[in-house]
Amino acid sequence: MRLLLHACCAPCANRPIESLRQEGMAVTGFWFNPNIHPYTEYQARKSTLEAYAKEIGMKLIIGGTYDLRPWIQHVADNIEGRCAYCYQVRMEETARYAAENGYEGFTTSLLISPYQKHDAVRAIAQSMGEKYGVPFVYRDFRPLFRSGQEFAREHGMYMQKYCGCIFSEEDRYMAAKRKKKAARAALEGQQAQN
Repeated sequence: MRLLLHACCAPCANRPIESLRQEGMAVTGFWFNPNIHPYTEYQARKSTLEAYAKEIGMKLIIGGTYDLRPWIQHVADNIEGRCAYCYQVRMEETARYAAENGYEGFTTSLLISPYQKHDAVRAIAQSMGEKYGVPFVYRDFRPLFRSGQEFAREHGMYMQKYCGCIFSEEDRYMAAKRKKKAARAALEGQQAQN
């Protein structure tokens, strides 16, 4: 089967690629991630995936460009609901490209992450497959997550600290800041009781 794999990054894609190849699939990578910000983060993830694709002899299609402003305009009215748009725009472009270029199916490395909304990714990808007439090939790659992360570390791959968009970066760092503040308040509370 000629399969188009939407790849969000090399650390998440390495085990799905291996698994799909072991199934006998001819995997082509597809980079389309207008959600990744800022530009330096976008470039770091893209160049890491390009290097990995070259290393393993996998064809990689680069779709789209860095588009911060259009992406922000699409999610500005519903920042908390941004993930649905994020999944939709990436799965739609992957399905469209797969259909127009004769692939027999498509899937995504997003299905490896325990941090993604797995059921939403699956439902949106299936819907986009139906829309464009190309099968969505579902695999629950989550059991491969830890080994994929270990593989990435062992191979010196750039590993991101947040999902991709500027809002997920904010969430990550603000959560850590809130956690420190809560710990400090608890410590101060204990000290006041003593």
